[in-house]
Amino acid sequence: NNYGPAETTVDALSVECSENTVSLGRPISNVRCYILDKDKNISPIGVPGELYIAGDGVGRGYLNLPEFTNEKFMNDPFNPNDRMYKTGDIGRWLPNGEIEFLGREDHQVKIRGYRIELSEIHNL
Repeated sequence: NNYGPAETTVDALSVECSENTVSLGRPISNVRCYILDKDKNISPIGVPGELYIAGDGVGRGYLNLPEFTNEKFMNDPFNPNDRMYKTGDIGRWLPNGEIEFLGREDHQVKIRGYRIELSEIHNL
């Protein structure tokens, strides 16, 4: 399994799949992953939080969308010269060094490569 949003140059974590957990894997080379609480403090192993990705592959932002860029991209507080991306995915570190996917902080889904915010869909 390879995990990585387009904002982080597609692949950020990788693992050989098993049937027991929904593991996103371990960070690949030149990638750092953080599981942070609401105050952006590092969550202990096993404690859920939001997944942030930092490293060489993190993009600079969204073209002509400065407000959305400021919401999702920020300076990495643990490595001052780097940026990190706020994924919106909830996960936790496992004792084996992998990150387990637990869900989303919003109601966004991706269908055929298009992001859809389910809360924006209205009954016709």
